[in-house]
Amino acid sequence: LLETRELILRGELRRTLAIAAIKTVAVDGDDLILTADETYALNLGAARAARWKTKIETPPPTLAAKLGLGSGAAAYVIGELEDADLRAAVEGAQGADADAKICIAEIDSDAALSAVLETYARAGADRPLWIVHGKGPKAAFGDNAVRAVMRARGFIDSKSCAVSVDRSATRYAPR
Repeated sequence: LLETRELILRGELRRTLAIAAIKTVAVDGDDLILTADETYALNLGAARAARWKTKIETPPPTLAAKLGLGSGAAAYVIGELEDADLRAAVEGAQGADADAKICIAEIDSDAALSAVLETYARAGADRPLWIVHGKGPKAAFGDNAVRAVMRARGFIDSKSCAVSVDRSATRYAPR
């Protein structure tokens, strides 16, 4: 099983290999040959072996890329960004409201979300809005709470991504 950050071997040989720990990867006929702590030969068939090789060799997208901040795209940040990974992703891409392709806000409560939506409405509300919120069932104000408020206010969610261990982002747009 090839996941984003690890390769899970099941069957007679049970291992979990971090993608970052894989030193070499090659295709030999139907086999994918990996070197990590040991050398592994996985008989996947030529086509699947080639796809897996490409996936293993391709680094995951950066947070900035996930948020659509590549190619000089500017982001209008509403409020303060507390998450260090998020601040780093947005660094150099912050722009004035008029120049922004997207808006980004980090929230932790219903009141904070309401304040963001007021600012967003004053800013023209014609571009996607990324709401960064708590992740998982223990989050004080997480995905389900945010989605309920946003849908009640006429927004639709179209994409989500991990920001950090305890934060996620969901992209919304007005209907």
